[in-house]
Amino acid sequence: MNSNNIPRKTLPTKEERHKLFGTVEPGPKHKPVEKEKMADLQNIQKDFLFELDEVGITNVKYPIIIDSATAPHSQTSVASFTFTSSIQQSSKGTNMSRFMEQLAAYSVNGFHADFSMLKEFTKELAERLGQKDAKITIQFPWFYERKGPSTGIAGLNHADLTMEVSYNQDSGYIMNVGMSVLITTLCPCSKEISEYSAHNQRGNVRMEVSLSNDFTDLEEDWKLALLEAAESNASARLHPILKRPDEKMVTEEAYENPRFVEDMARLVAADLYELPYVTGFKVSCQNEESIHMHDAIATIRFNK
Repeated sequence: MNSNNIPRKTLPTKEERHKLFGTVEPGPKHKPVEKEKMADLQNIQKDFLFELDEVGITNVKYPIIIDSATAPHSQTSVASFTFTSSIQQSSKGTNMSRFMEQLAAYSVNGFHADFSMLKEFTKELAERLGQKDAKITIQFPWFYERKGPSTGIAGLNHADLTMEVSYNQDSGYIMNVGMSVLITTLCPCSKEISEYSAHNQRGNVRMEVSLSNDFTDLEEDWKLALLEAAESNASARLHPILKRPDEKMVTEEAYENPRFVEDMARLVAADLYELPYVTGFKVSCQNEESIHMHDAIATIRFNK
């Protein structure tokens, strides 16, 4: 008896419970169990109307290793993977399991989020699939150390990154990267018209960047270059830990460097333009306005 004097239930066995909720005995099986004898619908060859530009799998979560020129110099993260290749008009489909088989093989010693591994991966994937091309896209958070400007107390900030490599046996590789990072902007108009103070807001800088074919991770840490392009042009950087002396410095810095969202887009674009290994870019800035019900946005696209 329990504390409420309710009699203890006598439950049926687990097998009986399963039957109660719909489990039935296995039926007769006639189809082959050997792989060689099984039908392979995806490998059927006919005229299937159109070639497909991309076929594959997406939303694959897998651990990765990120190397960085700033602390922490090596970190683990979880990336969302997308793998695709084209499919000829005469092919019905692709072999989805081969994407995951290759990812598992590459992850035995740790999947490094660098271009040397991604280029090797896409070329081998195309060969494994029997296709002329393949593409891999990974998205992940990257953490970097940020110190308070006065006290030097360190914590970790993060930005959201994208790496994309496309391989084609005829034309070679195409490499693209992306970053979304938060910054602070202070309104120049508010500063100009107010007797004192000025409103500021958190901004989001999104960069989509095309890299030259000869770019390697050993040449420069592209993560730091994009981060600097965004943060150095803002009114102020964001910090994980701010003591009062730090907060004083950050707010004064923001007041000394007012930025419209249009200013941000142009200044970030200028920094990206000066990077020798960048061949084109898109910069999108969005401010969560602190005294308006709307956000402010600005975008610029440029190909060198």
